[in-house]
Amino acid sequence: MAKHVISIIDDDESVREATKSLVRSLGYKAAVFASAEEYLQSDRIDDSSCLITDLHMPGMSGADLQDRLIAAGRQIPMIFVTAYYEEKVRDRVLDAGAYGFLRKPFNDESLIECLDKALGSASAKQ
Repeated sequence: MAKHVISIIDDDESVREATKSLVRSLGYKAAVFASAEEYLQSDRIDDSSCLITDLHMPGMSGADLQDRLIAAGRQIPMIFVTAYYEEKVRDRVLDAGAYGFLRKPFNDESLIECLDKALGSASAKQ
């Protein structure tokens, strides 16, 4: 059985690296990207089991990335993280199918819970 690939998209390098370290400690593969555009241009779209993405980034936001993936028919489970909580945006991404919306700084247990839920859903679709 192939390992799950978790794609991490955040413009903050320290958050990317910390999240990557946590994901790898859980036994998953991790791919990191500094922007939504970088992710969309990568070869990881087809093998991402889950996306962990920042909401607010220069260029395309995490919510815009979600919209783009949905419009393209891609059903990749997504978890959002943000330092700038907005209830309206939270409701929007959750209504569109996100598996989590965490405020930075978030604790490992909260992210693990969201990952378990998202990956359980991804496995059920296979």
